[in-house]
Amino acid sequence: MTTPPSSRGARQQRQQLIVEHVLAQGDAAVSELVELTGVSLMTVHRDVAELADRGILRKYHGGVSAQPSMVFESSSDFRLHAHTDEKRALARAALRFVAPGMSVMLDDSTSALALARLLPEVGPLTVVTNYRLITEELRSAEGIRLICVGGEYSRTHDSWIGLPAMDMISGISVDLSVLSTSGITAGMTFHQEQEIVSIKRATRQAGATSVLLMDHSKVGRRALHRLESVDSFDHVLLTGPVDEELLREMRELTDVRVVETE
Repeated sequence: MTTPPSSRGARQQRQQLIVEHVLAQGDAAVSELVELTGVSLMTVHRDVAELADRGILRKYHGGVSAQPSMVFESSSDFRLHAHTDEKRALARAALRFVAPGMSVMLDDSTSALALARLLPEVGPLTVVTNYRLITEELRSAEGIRLICVGGEYSRTHDSWIGLPAMDMISGISVDLSVLSTSGITAGMTFHQEQEIVSIKRATRQAGATSVLLMDHSKVGRRALHRLESVDSFDHVLLTGPVDEELLREMRELTDVRVVETE
């Protein structure tokens, strides 16, 4: 039997609450999660099992712990429910760079997915992406010519990566590239996975104009691998609060705009 949309939404919110609590504490007992969510022990066990299957949390007898940061930060499932209001605000701001007739490349970030949901308002457009959820979002949209990047499917990212994807992206030239990544400092952007760095670099380079979307949790933060210098991007859109000195240094390098969340 199909779960009603309202029930799916409640489950997603509850699981997000569990994830955020476990990440903040490092681990949590199942009884603690029952008290936190206000649902039955059986429901919490189902939530924990599902989160463990998706690689977001690690289950042990009587409780759960956080997976290494690289695992849960890379998970498309986790990213879908993090900072959603900020991503919608960033998407609305990025839409100003899109005009009818343009070609647009979107990476496998959930910030780019938020923009994809707005693109039918603009059409006609050509949209190129390696993110499965964007293809699902736009496959029936009138006025959108959709080009899907193929390659090795990554269940963690819910996207296509690897050498075939790299080759295809490198052979495409678009008017606008829109992407996000794990961290940004005054002069550099970062991502925690080397193979994703290559895909994102190719995506940025494919665009005559590039726009980087970053919610406030990523600002002033580093990750394992350097991606691109801040001045490689034509426009950087951030949500606040942002340290004023950091913002001043970034604005010496490129166009940086702070977007207000509704």
